Amino acid sequence: MTDSRYLKRTIVKEVIASSFLNEERTLRIYLPPGYNEVLSYPVVYCQDGEEFFNFGRIATYANQLILDEGVEPFIIVGIEVDVKKRTAEYAPFGDRHEAYVRCIMEEVIPFVEQKYRAREDDRILAGDSLGGSMSLHLSLLYPGEFPRIISLSGAYYGESQEIIARESDLSWLDTYMIVGLQEDEYETDHGTFDFVDLNRRTRDLLQDRGATVRYAEKEGKHLWGFWQKELPDALMYFLTH
Repeated sequence: MTDSRYLKRTIVKEVIASSFLNEERTLRIYLPPGYNEVLSYPVVYCQDGEEFFNFGRIATYANQLILDEGVEPFIIVGIEVDVKKRTAEYAPFGDRHEAYVRCIMEEVIPFVEQKYRAREDDRILAGDSLGGSMSLHLSLLYPGEFPRIISLSGAYYGESQEIIARESDLSWLDTYMIVGLQEDEYETDHGTFDFVDLNRRTRDLLQDRGATVRYAEKEGKHLWGFWQKELPDALMYFLTH
């Protein structure tokens, strides 16, 4: 049974007005137990923020890791997305992609770092599927700003692989990649793809350019039921070394 201490979570909802997206964007912000304005904290920025909190149970896992596993307290920022606009914002070929990138860099992060005790040099990006590839693209656009990526079954389509292939030195990048073996024929809104193959190819591209890649394939489908169980290990990987 889940320890009741894990469920005592501080989650704040913030709404920012984005001039780049011409709309309001909701953030879910998890503050760790004992959050103290005198201290500073690592921050995990999540694409698909609502899903990471509701289906990934990331706040409950964070409490568990901090209270019982000795993990340094950290902040989580979940950036919510309108599912109808998700591909347009997350995919590098999407017509809202550039605006979304600017929203994160020029609106979301400055807001978080001004209002909360977030470390500017201690950021992790996390995402599932297209959110995983979005996180990696953002990292490549701003080298050194986000050197750590959690990629849960990343949707690394041809365009994404071409972007990675153009890089020469990714020795600064550390990526945690997981993909389910039952994702070899997954239907997306623009075709059916073998996510296992996409992730293997992306792993090789990253490693060939000097990136550190923690890679695993496990029994699992392209669903939060699979990713949720992998989140604690992914967080531990970056927050304990």
